[in-house]
Amino acid sequence: MYDMSGKFNAFYNSFVVLSQNNQNELYAKKDLNIQRLKDGLVEYNEENKTSYNVVETCVQGSVAMSTVVQNEDNDYDIDVAIVLNHSALGEKGAQATRNMIANALKRKTRLFNADPEVKTSCVRVKYVDGYHIDFAVYRQTWDKFNCCWKYEHAGEDWSNRELKGLTDWFKKKNNNSDGKLRQVVRLSKMFCNSRDSWVNMPSGLLQMVLCDEMLQMDYERIDELFYHTMKMIIERLDVDTSVLAPVDNGRNLTPRQSDIQKLINWKNRLKSKIEDLDVLFKDDCSECDALQAWYGFFNHEYWSKQVVLESTGYSVATVQKSAVRSYNETEEFIEDIYPVRCRYHIMLNCTISGDGWRANTPLSSFLTKVKRFIPHNFSVHCSIASTNVPGAYKVLWKVKNVGPEAQRRNDIRGQILERGYSITENTLFYGNHYIECYIIKDNVCVARQQIKIPIG
Repeated sequence: MYDMSGKFNAFYNSFVVLSQNNQNELYAKKDLNIQRLKDGLVEYNEENKTSYNVVETCVQGSVAMSTVVQNEDNDYDIDVAIVLNHSALGEKGAQATRNMIANALKRKTRLFNADPEVKTSCVRVKYVDGYHIDFAVYRQTWDKFNCCWKYEHAGEDWSNRELKGLTDWFKKKNNNSDGKLRQVVRLSKMFCNSRDSWVNMPSGLLQMVLCDEMLQMDYERIDELFYHTMKMIIERLDVDTSVLAPVDNGRNLTPRQSDIQKLINWKNRLKSKIEDLDVLFKDDCSECDALQAWYGFFNHEYWSKQVVLESTGYSVATVQKSAVRSYNETEEFIEDIYPVRCRYHIMLNCTISGDGWRANTPLSSFLTKVKRFIPHNFSVHCSIASTNVPGAYKVLWKVKNVGPEAQRRNDIRGQILERGYSITENTLFYGNHYIECYIIKDNVCVARQQIKIPIG
């Protein structure tokens, strides 16, 4: 794999890791809102003749684990656990307790644009500049047999939950990996946040658990470590999309179809963009090709500037002023357009024609017996050979140009279009391109197949 570890480390340290000043700001906002809650509870108690109070707090999530990454929209979330005493709450239900916390916060956040939002697992306070704080509500009970506090989380109902178990687990696993786990989690989150159009991507918790599960510890270089871990995550999600928590008795982290769909979205987008990195394994891969490939993966200005620096020799200042954007992100994903439930099969027939070869040569025969790739200026014809989808349906096609040359030409394509039962394309430039066909019935994608088109 082409060694980009130097540039990769620079990207990671300068554009991925959140600065200490930003981290301090997050903790300051946390402290301020905890005090707002406590002050609001005083008013609530006076008005309602109650005696609720916060007996314990702790930071959870990405802030506690230091996996927060830089985000241009400042959309940082701070997870804070607030603990109340079970005896003071009595038989107050989980929903009622969250409502009470929101009521207390509302008294001290009247100048905010929006009231505190009661969600299923927390109470959220939003800042205008994009920050938001999630107060996860717990109650504690003294376990006299084990001489320790037991905690229950206020979700849909009260459920047993470790207060600091997940954070402690992550820190231990990260230390055992010599810091590699945190690096991969941060880079994974950068990828998931790399396109504004990518909605419904998995939470940091799901990414963290799978990054740990599939972490490729044998690789020392940061670029190889990240690449091979992502490859293994793709393979894992191809087989199984369920994820269990490493603490809390292995609770299911993907109980809803929407949770599973987020993992499928992550897998498909990873699979698509990681194909751009195939050039890194070619013997003739150049520095410019490698930079262009990583730009295609992360879609970050750092990489586009490096491409210009390498290819033109311009100064950094000149490149920064130009705000380079090398190509348009035109790829679409079927999961964003239709529900995908592939209950039927489809078989595509793919043939090629070109100078010196008889018309309609089967692609599989050509690649197996003749060459490893299709030459330039050939014609590729794809059609539906057979399918068992019953009744009426429509056919959609996606043609994706993969690789640094496609990006340099601003021609990655990837739009999903209705083009009938067959399509014809021409081989214009090198890359591991592909054609994908989808059958849509009753507004559901019920069958799909992909054909690789390697062009030399």
